[in-house]
Amino acid sequence: MPKPIPPKYHTTNWSAYNAALKQRGSLDIWFDPEMQWLSVPCGRPGLPLRQATGLVASLLKLVDSTGIKMMGEGEWKTRKHGASYRRQWRKVHIGIDAETLDIRAIEVTTNAIGDAPVLPDLLAHIPEDEQISSVGGDGAYDTKKCHATIAEREAQAIIPVRRNGRPWKEDGPGAAARNETLRAIKRFGRTIWKKWSGYHRRSLVETKMHCFKLLGQRAMARTFDRQITEVKIRAAILNRFSQIGTPNTVRVG
Repeated sequence: MPKPIPPKYHTTNWSAYNAALKQRGSLDIWFDPEMQWLSVPCGRPGLPLRQATGLVASLLKLVDSTGIKMMGEGEWKTRKHGASYRRQWRKVHIGIDAETLDIRAIEVTTNAIGDAPVLPDLLAHIPEDEQISSVGGDGAYDTKKCHATIAEREAQAIIPVRRNGRPWKEDGPGAAARNETLRAIKRFGRTIWKKWSGYHRRSLVETKMHCFKLLGQRAMARTFDRQITEVKIRAAILNRFSQIGTPNTVRVG
């Protein structure tokens, strides 16, 4: 059976997006426009402190995880002597707004922690009074705890049932909706369900993860707390880039 031809997309705001890409290299974007250059009165005679000309031109929920390396074993040592059993990774779990592409939630764990146990912590980043319409994730989040947490936020779970998934007893929140997903997948097939449910929008968070790794494949900090801070700084940088401008694409074929 031949593989389906992948769709083609066209960027409709290329001029504005190109300008936004250029602006990412400017230091101006990191200054708050509310800031002012004020001198503190000293009570002594003389010219007041003046702003130097040209000081600053203008004072200014999809979820996924990935692994980043820690500073430790070098690549040369790994190739020469093999990886140590102590080799460690940090897992970065994020939740993004599918409309603005902002990273709204982020958690950092050791490589021993799975994806599903972190989902409640990610949703806890979103204020209780803020409505969440849906939560999308891959089959790793197909657990009772994840579905219950999503249902408690009155959101729709767009999570494919695992390949060997079975119906659950409908005695807990989210179980009935999950069983309905299982029936739909068995009746129409996984491919049609993904199109119907909007599951493919999850590619947005995968793209965000790719952008995250472009800022560095490893954590430079040595301690866990500092590594968390480093990861959150990267997230703040990506959010600022998204605020400057993102591409608008339409399917053309």
